Amino acid sequence: MKAGSIYLASFCNNKGVGKLFENLFWLGLVGAAIALIFAVIQAKKVLSFSEGTELMQKIASNIRTGANAYLKRQYTTVAKVFLVVFIVLLAIAFGSNGSMLSKFTPFAFVTGGIWSMLAGFIGMKIATSSNARTAQAASESLNRGLRVAFSSGSVMGFTVVGLGLLDISIWYFLLRYAFSVTDASSLANIMVMNGMGASFMALFARVGGGIYTKAADVGADLVGKVEAGIPEDDPRNPATIADNVGDNVGDVAGMGADLYESYVGSILATFALGAAAGYGFAGMLLPMILAVVGIVCSILGSFLVKTKENATQQSLLKSLRTGTYTAAVLSAIAAAPLTYFIVGNWGVYIAILCGLIGGCAIGYFTEYYTSDTYKPTQKLADASETGSATIIIGGISLGLKSTLASILIVGAAVMVSYYAAGGTGAIIDAAGAFTPEFNKGLYGIGIAGVGMLSTLGITLATDAYGPVADNAGGIAEMAGLPEEVRERTDALDSLGNTTAATGKGFAIGSASLTALALLVSYVNIVQEKTSEVLNFTLTSPTVLVGMFIGAMLVFVFSAFTMSAVQTAAQSIVVEVRRQFREIAGIMEGKSDPDYAACVSLCTKGALHEMVAPALLAIIVPIVTGVVLGPVGVVGLLGGVSVTGFAMAVFMSNAGGAWDNAKKYIESGHHGGKGSECHKAAVVGDTVGDPFKDTSGPSLNILIKLCSTVSIVFSGVVVVFHLL
Repeated sequence: MKAGSIYLASFCNNKGVGKLFENLFWLGLVGAAIALIFAVIQAKKVLSFSEGTELMQKIASNIRTGANAYLKRQYTTVAKVFLVVFIVLLAIAFGSNGSMLSKFTPFAFVTGGIWSMLAGFIGMKIATSSNARTAQAASESLNRGLRVAFSSGSVMGFTVVGLGLLDISIWYFLLRYAFSVTDASSLANIMVMNGMGASFMALFARVGGGIYTKAADVGADLVGKVEAGIPEDDPRNPATIADNVGDNVGDVAGMGADLYESYVGSILATFALGAAAGYGFAGMLLPMILAVVGIVCSILGSFLVKTKENATQQSLLKSLRTGTYTAAVLSAIAAAPLTYFIVGNWGVYIAILCGLIGGCAIGYFTEYYTSDTYKPTQKLADASETGSATIIIGGISLGLKSTLASILIVGAAVMVSYYAAGGTGAIIDAAGAFTPEFNKGLYGIGIAGVGMLSTLGITLATDAYGPVADNAGGIAEMAGLPEEVRERTDALDSLGNTTAATGKGFAIGSASLTALALLVSYVNIVQEKTSEVLNFTLTSPTVLVGMFIGAMLVFVFSAFTMSAVQTAAQSIVVEVRRQFREIAGIMEGKSDPDYAACVSLCTKGALHEMVAPALLAIIVPIVTGVVLGPVGVVGLLGGVSVTGFAMAVFMSNAGGAWDNAKKYIESGHHGGKGSECHKAAVVGDTVGDPFKDTSGPSLNILIKLCSTVSIVFSGVVVVFHLL
């Protein structure tokens, strides 16, 4: 290991990057091309299937129209906010002549937002074109339905990783060659700031889409299932089209923007750590190569996802696990020689393994706590025997308990990665700067995060297929397809709830690793901008106050997003009740409900309520920095990272368990559909809806957005802080 490190260090010092390494950076573009070409192939495959009967096509068209209309209005609203922030960044960058903010940052902010938006938009377009096709395929066989839905998810998964690598590669080559940024540390620090736009767009997409989808879902369930006693997705329910639209704008478009931001953020944070660790451009090359290898392995793993007719929930889960685990194993094998060749350190390879194993372990425990094939969710369903209050208490307890596994896994990954990559207990040298060993250890933590997300292509495919299967079930119900079709789509949908929770687990786990990397990048950047030796110890009152503010931000942000769902859902409940009361013949099927009214209410509610929580992530770090200074910001980032991680795991797993407990009862347990136990489970599910699809998944974006905002405005804070 030592000989290899000396050789490569000498190679880089004498030759710059070295001609060989310089050429290898083009592999980022190759990987992006492979991913995007595969996504196009999968899209064509999906579109070659039949969309079913004329009625199915009409329903799918209504869902598609509603989703497009919402996204158009959402992007128009977000564009106005982006314009204001862009002007502010432009004024700071050029007003200070680049001393407070890089002149590249305003433009990177805009491009990051555009790429993030595009990732979600493309995923939503294919999802709304796949729902009826999945329903039609499920009428032929379960395996055919799985393949169509999974292929649709693959379009999303490989579009996200392809666009992510394309974005990073374009900016790398622009800075490296067009603008002649030849210092690895300077280039890496500039690129870290590029993540702000992606995070900002992702937060709007997740929060806005989450509010929309859960307002419609809660309203439809409470009035339709509980009060009227009609099935889910019954065409007599005025909110059913809005509910299906919400699956696409929240669980597909929002999720795509979210995971795009996670993927790009982890790679860029590791860029900065690689430069600080002394690896130079080699340290930046490794995460990019890992991403390329992960794309190829994900494609190979995707061909293994298939099942047999009449498959159980367990066998469906095994099918998806086969694909994701195979991709992870292949990535681990390929990463070994590449890691040693690029950085000459076997300890860094161990860190990569920690990320891959940690991601799979988080996925397993997420499945354990949320799938109805395991005891926790089955016991939660048992709690419905004594009413809605006990199932709510049980779900909260389950979610709180589930944080244990994820936090211990991430904690173990951090410690092993840090020490394996060369980290030691000596953090600060005599001059008050980070020791070289500390920086090497941190690089190990960052590369573990990249390893965790390296196979995101297939991980996201297993996640994104869920909303498609959910929509397919709705279309099957509304189009009056045979009961066996709905049973197949319900099986796929139930599995989708588990894989969605798994995808969120990957995003949250990687966010915790990336947040630590970004926090240290922030410390390095602010220390370079001041001659004062800053005191970042935990015993500093300023750090402690910052930590309290960070923890508070998580709770206030969650309150804003939960309240937004409540307000929007109340309007849907009132509207559905009004239509049942005033439109004669709805319950007899003689009159059509006014679907458009519910779609309009959800759109207005989501757009109105999404701005305030999104702005919190920008305003609070800046205000904290201006008042408490850089030291207080470090405390804030620590508080928001730790508290946000635990809260996100709790919310996502509790919500997933409530949803699958309901489906477990609907499959015939505890009296089945329409029973008192079922009604209690529906109430639990409605409580869990904003947990798992609005507040929970938005928290991992909040964590990283706070970090990138702090880095971007670090120059302003250093100059203008009060304390």
